[in-house]
Amino acid sequence: MVFDEVTQRFLLKNKSLLPVVQGGMGIGISAHRLAGAVAKLGALGTISSVDLRRHHPDLMQSCSEQPTKSHINACNLIALDREIKAAKTIAQGQGAIAVNIMKAVSAYPDFVRQSCESGADAIVVGAGLPLDLPDLAADYPDVALIPILSDARGTQLVLRKWMRKNRLPDAIVLENPKFAAGHLGLADTKDMDKPNYQSIQVLEQTQEVFEKLGIAPIPLIVAGGIHQPKQVQALLDAGASAVQLGSAFAVTCEGDAHDNFKKVLVEAEPEDIVTFMSVAGLPARAVRTPWLEAYLHKEKKLQEVAKARDCSEGFDCLAFCGLRDGVAKSGQFCIDRQLAYALAGDIARGLFFRGSEILPLGKAIAPVKELMAYLLSALSPTAPAAAS
Repeated sequence: MVFDEVTQRFLLKNKSLLPVVQGGMGIGISAHRLAGAVAKLGALGTISSVDLRRHHPDLMQSCSEQPTKSHINACNLIALDREIKAAKTIAQGQGAIAVNIMKAVSAYPDFVRQSCESGADAIVVGAGLPLDLPDLAADYPDVALIPILSDARGTQLVLRKWMRKNRLPDAIVLENPKFAAGHLGLADTKDMDKPNYQSIQVLEQTQEVFEKLGIAPIPLIVAGGIHQPKQVQALLDAGASAVQLGSAFAVTCEGDAHDNFKKVLVEAEPEDIVTFMSVAGLPARAVRTPWLEAYLHKEKKLQEVAKARDCSEGFDCLAFCGLRDGVAKSGQFCIDRQLAYALAGDIARGLFFRGSEILPLGKAIAPVKELMAYLLSALSPTAPAAAS
């Protein structure tokens, strides 16, 4: 496929982008190689900001020699700067590079400022309402600001708050928690099937919010459950400006994780994917690996004896952590450690986030270009018909 043939694009600031966005995945699953490869094709590639020092042996060694919270945080900012600049080098001026930052992480304000200073084209924030994002990025008006939300109600709240700051989002990711991977944007999994989270309905309701508030339409990026070209076309026809995928990009050749990580994701069957309570106080979705199976077996007992303790990793990655803070109803494990094992391909000990739906290319580990060509095939006038 010649991507220039795809006429359905969306504008982010002054950039015309392909309507398929690569989601941010931590720890380090989407770093400079993946984000840069996506951007080079003319799309939005995303770096996850969390604990990027793990991609840099010199920084890991430095943290081992000086394991203080301030030093670990400083090393992560150095790593973020390196990753953004490396991704932009790969992109060669094409597409755009975003940084995904969880509102729930302790270093959220520092990550926002560093991303702006290092030249990121966009900041994407989820795992909480980023009501203060316009303030944090006020000195960088050319950086696109993109909140991740799950329903029109949350969107309206963010818009009202931002309007008081004379700023509007440059795009909004609407993520369906029924299908997405990682941390899910709802308090209780019992709410997952409520119609206010369903993609088409959320699109319609969000557009009604724009009209109600008297603002021009903002690009809407739909995420969760997308795996076929006909879904991409249907969502664009329904008013979306783009779609976002995470797991599908994680298993590409350019994905920044170990090959074992990709193997776990592509080999997982639907019955292997489970939703559980994470340490961040939010439900999460992952592959039922040996570690997760063992954890779920003893989860109730661990919750019964939950008590506040010092952070085992020494730098408080989350502002709220059920394990560290002793909150029984939340997860009782170290998420940074388990995700780091997954990044390194440790199948026995890793926590492997994955969406609930089949992957677009099945069990294949293919180049980003092939994945993009498949997803966009319904939008190209000259491409062969895509398999459904």
